[in-house]
Amino acid sequence: MTNRRTRPAPRPPEGTPPRAELARQARAVLADAVRIAHWAAGTPGPGTTAPLAAHALERAATALELSPAQVRAGWDRARLAGLVELHGDTARPGWRLRAWDRDDSAVLRGWVALFDAWSLVHAAPAGIEAGAVAEAVEAVPQVLSLLQLSAGPVTVPALLDLLGQRVAELQEERCEVPLGPGRTAPAASAAPAETAADQTAATAGPARSADLNALLLDWALEGLAAVGALTLGQGHATLTPLGNWAVWVKLEQICVAAQSPAGNIEQSAADMLLGCARLTPGPARDEYRAWLAARTVGSAVAELLAVARGEDALLRGLAFEALRVVGAPAEPEVRAVLAEPSLRPYALLWLAEYEGNDPDDAQDVLSREESTWLWVDTAAAVADHGETGLLVRHLDSAVQGTVPALLDEVRAVGHPRTVQVLVALAAAHPDPALAKAVRRAAFQVHTGGA
Repeated sequence: MTNRRTRPAPRPPEGTPPRAELARQARAVLADAVRIAHWAAGTPGPGTTAPLAAHALERAATALELSPAQVRAGWDRARLAGLVELHGDTARPGWRLRAWDRDDSAVLRGWVALFDAWSLVHAAPAGIEAGAVAEAVEAVPQVLSLLQLSAGPVTVPALLDLLGQRVAELQEERCEVPLGPGRTAPAASAAPAETAADQTAATAGPARSADLNALLLDWALEGLAAVGALTLGQGHATLTPLGNWAVWVKLEQICVAAQSPAGNIEQSAADMLLGCARLTPGPARDEYRAWLAARTVGSAVAELLAVARGEDALLRGLAFEALRVVGAPAEPEVRAVLAEPSLRPYALLWLAEYEGNDPDDAQDVLSREESTWLWVDTAAAVADHGETGLLVRHLDSAVQGTVPALLDEVRAVGHPRTVQVLVALAAAHPDPALAKAVRRAAFQVHTGGA
């Protein structure tokens, strides 16, 4: 048994509207995006690519009675919120669009995806180098935290001061030295006396930096307002109920990460998954969230898929359980591994559930061969890490219905662990006749016989 301290379920800040009201507000923010997504999903033929093709833009504007600018903005939001999926030149409805009117959780997840992508919704000012923009984006969570903790309007000068401090901290963490190209710091003994020009240059730098920070803060506040996270007043900003709730959720995720037991948050993906192997599903998902919160999504997904490609079948299954917690950001990478035979069954099930299928019905997306391969892989996990009784009961989950049919298809599927699984099953099964048949099948696979 794994002992674990559990936190009581956190409650949102006082005054936070119920989830149904938050979902209503999210639907209002994304109303045009939903209309455009329905239009695009129901429009045959090419032309609904990103960015929206000119002729499709005109058709959508006419059909929906929106301006071209509104259509273009709504289309971008629909893609960022997961309301549409692009397959070549064809737009298909995303699972969130299908669940939009009945599932408040899907609506809120879609809005949070848009909130996370605020810097893509509102283009950065022209002429600013990418590094400065990236620093501002990285500093914005601290700005949002101040807004959330203040529980009311915060003046722009206060936000600007915080943004400047955070940017300076980021530059210091990267050990950046403000020297121009090709310049080196002079030795202390040889430092020349400052000239008037030197003094002027020294004072001009910070002034430009403050102006740049002010420009980037205005851009960030406008971008966050554009996705419905805050409202702008005369010289101040205030989080909306949606924005306040979203920032609170993300702060809670950080708290969960900080309370990860046994140091799982610091472990590699493989060690973290092994540490979660004996947890029940709820606590295991909490561990996955804690581990994920401490990493960028791209690196976490890549590490989990690298573990899934290994030889341990238990870790392969657990890696895809962790990827279920990642959700939409993992979809392109999961879809990309469909061509890998060892991962294909897991990826197909993941995608089926991601697209809204009931987990009990998801098995229907697998071919007979894929189901058999998955049965052997799961049996290998049980043989390596489980109890013998579980391996015997695993027979009941085979799609074949009879042991002879199962053995015939297991021999043909070509799983690398087939022999070990059959030997372990023969040793565990209490029926001597069935155990003998399984051992014979194992021998035939081992020797290459029919």
